[in-house]
Amino acid sequence: MRSHNPTLRDSVFRQSRAVASDAQVMTIDGTMGKLAILLLLMTGAAAFTWNRVGLEGTTLAAVQPWMIGGGLVGFILSLVISFKPNLAPVLSPAFAICEGLLLGAISALYATLYQGIVMQAVLLTIGITFVMLTLYRFRVIRVTQKLRAIVFGAFLAMFAVYMLTFVLGLFGIGMPYLHDASPVGIGISVVFVVICAFMLLLDFDLIERGARQGAPKMMEWYGAFALLVTLIWLYMELLRLLSKLRRS
Repeated sequence: MRSHNPTLRDSVFRQSRAVASDAQVMTIDGTMGKLAILLLLMTGAAAFTWNRVGLEGTTLAAVQPWMIGGGLVGFILSLVISFKPNLAPVLSPAFAICEGLLLGAISALYATLYQGIVMQAVLLTIGITFVMLTLYRFRVIRVTQKLRAIVFGAFLAMFAVYMLTFVLGLFGIGMPYLHDASPVGIGISVVFVVICAFMLLLDFDLIERGARQGAPKMMEWYGAFALLVTLIWLYMELLRLLSKLRRS
């Protein structure tokens, strides 16, 4: 049982199961409750940054401190949580706050450029998550080993594209089509959104397996953290797609 999401390694659940008591085991409902807490923290932090940036005037210079600070600290925390899942109950809330600062700044910038785009991206994120959860819950789409391999391969390809874009950007070279509003650029964004949507399926599946295997209660925070990572990724890809559609 493997996941596309590096934060949801099956080995983490297997190793944790040994220390779990029967009365303190991971549940799906518990994980969703922890996810709700993280979403509230992230939303509150995003609202703070949104309002702060709005007071200063939404420019790239105004949002950069929040984007860089929140993004950098959030990235470091995500690495620590991924390799030390026992710290998830303590660090996941901090991660959610940092990502909220980042998303609030980015969202404010997008909102200035494209009226109503943030609400559209939020609603689409909620809608896609609900649809994928329904498809998973009623086994319309079954998470098989073949599906896991396909989604994981697609994830690696998407990750490679972003890493290559980052490296080329250091030398002042832009990745063709990735950020433009051409049909090819829009198509790439659509593909990335679909990949993120299927990542949700794999997350649901692994969390369900973790609960079935009797992982300890603290792993609910770890599962919630991993789902939050995917939701953030989906939201960002939707913002990029919608902005391209507005410019096309």
